[in-house]
Amino acid sequence: MHSQDDIHYALETTRVLHEPDRRIQTFGETRFEFQLISELMDRVGEVRIRTGEVEAQRPRILRPDNFREIELEGFNDSARERFDRMMEKFRAEGKDLAFLQYGFQFRRGEVHEEVVHESMDNVRDRMLGDIRRSGNPSLAIIEGVDDAWEICVLKFSFEMIIRSHEINAFDLKRRGLI
Repeated sequence: MHSQDDIHYALETTRVLHEPDRRIQTFGETRFEFQLISELMDRVGEVRIRTGEVEAQRPRILRPDNFREIELEGFNDSARERFDRMMEKFRAEGKDLAFLQYGFQFRRGEVHEEVVHESMDNVRDRMLGDIRRSGNPSLAIIEGVDDAWEICVLKFSFEMIIRSHEINAFDLKRRGLI
């Protein structure tokens, strides 16, 4: 279990060195490959390379049709009335209250690890050169923290959601689904 400081540090220091050429598909599942590089904590000149996959499920439309089902726990008695008025105002203004839900599967069982005896700069340069030559459109190269590497992959996944959301919403609107 990671402390809040470990999580914060991993989120702050994780960098996506190369992001996939494509985004999360609107109408199908998307598979991203990742290579995560991290310096070993107690050893100089050693870098761990983790290789694995993240699968993004197609975005689902969530539309709260019956706002009466939304619980307002901890609010005073007038909160339900104010909430209902706010929802009616949004509807009257033509605002669509639907939002998209993204689901990811992280396949930890398929993560492979390798430790190389090189500097981080050499490993980073080599991997970026490899991706330029291979042109793999689904590969992300991530630089992160060794002990909280899962947090680094989750940050990458969240960034892919952010970059894909506008495109997915446009596709769904174009088809009249939201």
